[in-house]
Amino acid sequence: MRSCYPSCRPYRRSGAEHRVAGRHCRRKRPDAARERDTMLIDPFDRHITYVRISVTDRCDFRCVYCMAEDMTFLPKKDLLTLEELARLCGAFVDRGIRKIRLTGGEPLVRRNVMWLIREVGREVGTGRLDELTITTNGSQLGRFADDLASAGVRRINVSLDTLDKARFEAITRWGKYDKVMAGIEVAKAAGLAIKINAVALKSVNEHEFDRMIEWCGREGFDLTLIETMPLGDIDGDRTDQYLPLSRVRADLERRWTLTDIPYRTGGPARYVEIKETGGRLGFITPLTHNFCESCNRVRVTCTGTMYMCLGQEDAIDLRAPLRASESNELLDEAIRAGIARKPKGHDFVIDRRAAKPAVRRHMSVTGG
Repeated sequence: MRSCYPSCRPYRRSGAEHRVAGRHCRRKRPDAARERDTMLIDPFDRHITYVRISVTDRCDFRCVYCMAEDMTFLPKKDLLTLEELARLCGAFVDRGIRKIRLTGGEPLVRRNVMWLIREVGREVGTGRLDELTITTNGSQLGRFADDLASAGVRRINVSLDTLDKARFEAITRWGKYDKVMAGIEVAKAAGLAIKINAVALKSVNEHEFDRMIEWCGREGFDLTLIETMPLGDIDGDRTDQYLPLSRVRADLERRWTLTDIPYRTGGPARYVEIKETGGRLGFITPLTHNFCESCNRVRVTCTGTMYMCLGQEDAIDLRAPLRASESNELLDEAIRAGIARKPKGHDFVIDRRAAKPAVRRHMSVTGG
């Protein structure tokens, strides 16, 4: 007889011993119903295992697809404290979240943010959290890369839409290309796995993707291309920026051999392997081919608002229950109530007839 549990070693027993051992095994067997009750499962039976938490809406760039150059930021008093953010992360981990991504704005411009990263990184050390990652514009990597690696961060996403210095500074408006590239080198030397995220912008960077593939291949970085999303009012028309990645992939396949692979990082990207470089290329396509059916994530803003879907406005306030009690009971109830309202899909659409974006809030507020 083979036991399901190591503590119940198989050997010849009498009938009475078998009955006692059976009761012992049943007592030790995990209670599936109780385990499921602690998990976050939405109305469409999707298991929510990934949360993206914005630590600030502030950024030292003003990217043309993200925010207006004269962006007005939130009053600092409205933001969750670092201690509240740490408690929030812990509450999500208690409910089965396995991956946390800290975002912004630019997360590394928040004062003392490394304290928060070290606190959450401890959950990786205990095994309760599989991964803690950061999305950054790269401007602060020269200062923080070594600290990130020592705090338990193993992988970062760097937003970089071009390898052309003049174009980079035109897209970011306030960004310093040389500083970002130097920071990426420091992060690589620190042992961080790096994925480059590039938003595909029509008539801006659409002819650079071959060069970016070559560079990422040489450096050992993954590259992910992202369709622009209709979030927030910006200084321009997103219909002029929108570039469908289905067209981009068709163009790339004239030069590169792309093979679909099952590799996943827990997010919406779908990956191909590039035969000529051996590297991976991801596509995030919320408009041409949405990823809603397998959505496993929610987002929390720096003010504690949880959005169950990036492409819808429905949200639930987590700041009030956080501040109402030192216990997590009210917070847990609010999280569960939000998950119970998670929609089947988003409302993104690029439409020249629409005067306003599909979602009015900016990505820097939601958490990029």
